[in-house]
Amino acid sequence: MPAFVEHDTLSIACPEVHHEATMRMTFQRTLRVPDDGTEYNLPPGLGSFPLRQNDSADGALLPMWQSEACWIDFSGNYPFLVTVAAGSINVVTGSPWSARPNFEEEDYFEVPEQPWLDGFNVGEGTVRQFVAMPLGAGYTVEEQLSTEPAIGGIRVAAYPLKATVWDARPPSPPLPDFIVCAAPASDMGLGGGGSIRQTIASPLRHHDDWDLDHGIEFTVDIANSDEWQHSTGEVPPTMPPSAADYTRAGLPWFLWYNDFAGARRGSAELANTKSVKDQGTAHGAEPLSENESFDEPMPTVLGGHYTPKG
Repeated sequence: MPAFVEHDTLSIACPEVHHEATMRMTFQRTLRVPDDGTEYNLPPGLGSFPLRQNDSADGALLPMWQSEACWIDFSGNYPFLVTVAAGSINVVTGSPWSARPNFEEEDYFEVPEQPWLDGFNVGEGTVRQFVAMPLGAGYTVEEQLSTEPAIGGIRVAAYPLKATVWDARPPSPPLPDFIVCAAPASDMGLGGGGSIRQTIASPLRHHDDWDLDHGIEFTVDIANSDEWQHSTGEVPPTMPPSAADYTRAGLPWFLWYNDFAGARRGSAELANTKSVKDQGTAHGAEPLSENESFDEPMPTVLGGHYTPKG
């Protein structure tokens, strides 16, 4: 089985390419940063969301409360080319998602150079946080950009580096694992939350380095708390503390420093979508509970580009 769930971790393996060709993904619970026009540092991981294999071999299910935020952690030493969509919309470019990478548009990123992903690529060095919202009221980015009915969930395609390229690399010490977040379900999708300082690293490798004949495609559905408990018999995790609660406890925020891979430009399409808060204001609704104001502390700087965030 090329993609399988074990211990709340989604593992992608391509043993037919190379015995080391494995990448792991976890979906991290986190604080929802205030959507107040301020650009915040990276919020912490508060532990992995539960993750369960769907009946199909190419899907998984995770629970999220409405308006809860998450980020995606990618770990592993073997390089993979990865494309990610919120429903049918590419989270890097805002274009309709295709499992096959578009090298001209650069609608993908490379792991391990991109160790985690907190949101939609809306500006150079800025993402809009992944926030789970129900489909049907226009809160999700997919509903705002797609001309087709929204499908929700998170779609991922991953392609390993060619074995000949990997084996020809200079010897190097093993790298530590690092971290990612976000996912929706058949009736939930991802909307844009507050702004976070995060670089989406520009691709570094040559197009021909990737083994596009052995890609793996899968979907992670987001279930609301009722559906999760009905489907699994398990109680979903409690909602995380507010950003103000977390900060008052003296716990750290993070700043990722990476001078190895340059930042790419943000997507104009994604930047022009309304955040969950703005969409609610336009409809005279309050879909998000008010975030208590707080003074953001100095962040913990993550050195290099393989240091764990959480």
